[in-house]
Amino acid sequence: MTGSATTSTTLSPFARDVLSGLSQSNPQLNSKWFYDERGNVLFQQIMQCPEYYLTDAEAEIYRNSASELLEEIQGATFDMIELGAGDGSKTQLLIERFLAAGARFAYRPIDLNAAALSEVREIIGLRWPALEFQAIQGDYFEALDRLGRSSGSRRRLVLFPGANIGNFSPGEATAILQRIRGFLAPGDLLLTGFDLKKDPAVILAAYNDPAGHTAAFNLNLLHRINRELGGNFQPDNWRHWETYDPASGAARSYLLPTKKQEVTITALEQTFTFRAWQAISVEISQKYSLREIEGMADASGYECVRHLQDRRGYFSDSLWRVPSR
Repeated sequence: MTGSATTSTTLSPFARDVLSGLSQSNPQLNSKWFYDERGNVLFQQIMQCPEYYLTDAEAEIYRNSASELLEEIQGATFDMIELGAGDGSKTQLLIERFLAAGARFAYRPIDLNAAALSEVREIIGLRWPALEFQAIQGDYFEALDRLGRSSGSRRRLVLFPGANIGNFSPGEATAILQRIRGFLAPGDLLLTGFDLKKDPAVILAAYNDPAGHTAAFNLNLLHRINRELGGNFQPDNWRHWETYDPASGAARSYLLPTKKQEVTITALEQTFTFRAWQAISVEISQKYSLREIEGMADASGYECVRHLQDRRGYFSDSLWRVPSR
């Protein structure tokens, strides 16, 4: 990749990330930008694929684990804060069961996507109008900054669902979980979704469905750059490629140009040149063992309370607590 032009401090966060990522010797695009309006539709299609086990596995856990979570909260009033809420469909399973059990709590979903939060707001208003609700648009830490540090007088249960923590390397994930801990007080809880190591064929199939929904989802990043930043990517000349390394647990998604490409992005005032088959990294989906999860909890300053798993053992929502000093 080559390119040259001026940069601007007035660029949008999306534009800044694209500029930074495509300017690297090994170009990349941040997976958090998958979820524009079109990306959300495509991801809904992915979740309907029989090969994509993650959503159903975590929904099963949420459906069956409300009583165990409330047991740890011990009757306290709490804030349920969800990082990367999306449409909130799985979390509604918890809300329904929490309310049926008489739990006293507020629901505070966080997401970059305003349309997704609007959908959550509408659903909550229709189903549970009396539930205290606050949607916060922004990335995780912008939103947590607005909420402020936990005072300890009102417990916090932070949900980090969907194996979103797997979009970071283990080192990055540990740093993020440490930062989240900074907003929590002793006794507060963090429930994080981890995709577990398993048959590599099962993992590869989940990210390379035969219907092509995953490929369309990843290629939508190029369409989004074209739509929002004035790019001239030709997505038909790019191919989605997935790999999985069972030793490291890293599933990685790439976009590969099938021939040399020169791409001008008007908003960046820059042209990028890609050699044929020069990969753009678009996502890592890290898989873990239970032992590795427990080690991460310790390294991040939490104590691991329990692992909540689906019946096949494909997925774990691991519950951690901030220990008393």
